[in-house]
Amino acid sequence: MSTLMFSRCKHLILATTLAVGLGTSAHSFAAIDDLPDLGTAASHALSIDKEMIYGDAYMRVIRAQAPVLYDPLLEQYITELGNRLVAHANDVRTPFYFFMLQNDEINAFAFFGGHVAVHTGLFLYADNESEMASVLAHEISHVTQRHLARSIEAQQKTGPVTLAGMLGAILLTIAAPQAGMAALASTQALSAQSQINYTRQHEQEADRFGMRTMVAAGFDPNAAATFFAKLAAKYRYTSKPPQMLLTHPLPESRISEARDRAAQYPHIDVQPNLNFHLAKARIQVRFSSYSDTAALSLFNQQLDKKDYVFKEAALYGKALALFRLKDYKGAEAIIDDLLKQDPDNLFYLDTKTDLLTEAKKYDQAIKLLEAQRRFRPSSLVINTNLANAYLENKQAAKAIPILEQMTFDDKENLLPFQMLSEAYQQTGDKAMEFYEKAEVMALRANYEGAIDQLNFAYRESDGKPLQIARIEAKLRQFRDAQEQMKSLKQ
Repeated sequence: MSTLMFSRCKHLILATTLAVGLGTSAHSFAAIDDLPDLGTAASHALSIDKEMIYGDAYMRVIRAQAPVLYDPLLEQYITELGNRLVAHANDVRTPFYFFMLQNDEINAFAFFGGHVAVHTGLFLYADNESEMASVLAHEISHVTQRHLARSIEAQQKTGPVTLAGMLGAILLTIAAPQAGMAALASTQALSAQSQINYTRQHEQEADRFGMRTMVAAGFDPNAAATFFAKLAAKYRYTSKPPQMLLTHPLPESRISEARDRAAQYPHIDVQPNLNFHLAKARIQVRFSSYSDTAALSLFNQQLDKKDYVFKEAALYGKALALFRLKDYKGAEAIIDDLLKQDPDNLFYLDTKTDLLTEAKKYDQAIKLLEAQRRFRPSSLVINTNLANAYLENKQAAKAIPILEQMTFDDKENLLPFQMLSEAYQQTGDKAMEFYEKAEVMALRANYEGAIDQLNFAYRESDGKPLQIARIEAKLRQFRDAQEQMKSLKQ
């Protein structure tokens, strides 16, 4: 899908890291078969149900403050990779939700309710899917071991600290990093050294459990050490290392421990994954600091020197760069050749759809996508592109049921709600247009604005009983959520 579709999804950059991330480790690790399950230790401080509530609230604030990436291809890729790892993780107590932030910094973090964020910068530095999996598995382990909840429990034992105060400070940190860090420090009343030591314990556990998870999912255990070593070498002498290494340095001990642990596992011959390299090429062209001409030069050099893992990924990157430079004929020639080799590849189909839409060949785009949808009806990529093609072709009535199903299946994805608002605007249904605008505002923690939109929807409902009942139910839901959000900030 063209990046033009996402022009409404602009956000301020969130310049903060959360309580768990890619951190440091300074102690030896337990043997592979001696991994204590400490995840239940925090049950007295914070229940799973409360974690889900707080995770939902934090995610809404992040959508309002951070450059969340709404790209169906990358969303589907990172979700499928994350779910593959979760399926092999121990002590999974919550659903998981993986999302991406458009940020060249090398970072990832996890927080309440199974939310895991991945910076696009990770793709720029990872050479293979196992390296990416090592980062995700580490973050998944922070969640399964309930490190945030355990931190809160430990902090409560050190002094007169209230749970509401600490959670409110964390929320404030997300919304306003500098003010939040000050509030967090005063609320916790902990020494800096004790905080560091507890974080190190968490990082050790996340490294141990993460490696076991990625190996069980079929990835190379050596990838964690190679990724760590590569980052340490690249930034050892730089005056401005990435934020992750400033806050969470990579001592040689952590790298050597990762190597030692990997050596205890049987060798796994992991083949390169084309979709990983296609996702990386997409990020390099569309969601990185590369200029369009620089991106084209990058892939031309790869092709000239045969410096690639998959020629198809280099060609795909070149096609995207040509598209951005408005050389649609050149881009289409490459994509058509790629589709001949792999007619069901979502990356190629997405760009083909963009090309057809750019040429206003909406009927052709719709025919192509409808055929694909018949044998993969739940694909985020196919459904989003098809709904968009219907909207571009002024067939909103056909887009609405697809988008309604998408919002039912995933209530955290903001884009389908935005598209629904546009679809109802096309059909002239003002009440539902305002209703969907309210959903978008609520997903960004703007409950006051959402309630205003629902009041507009109520006035436009023309006394339709079912519509009025739906609006009234949503009003009650958002008012309760608004009060709950206020309580977190106290």
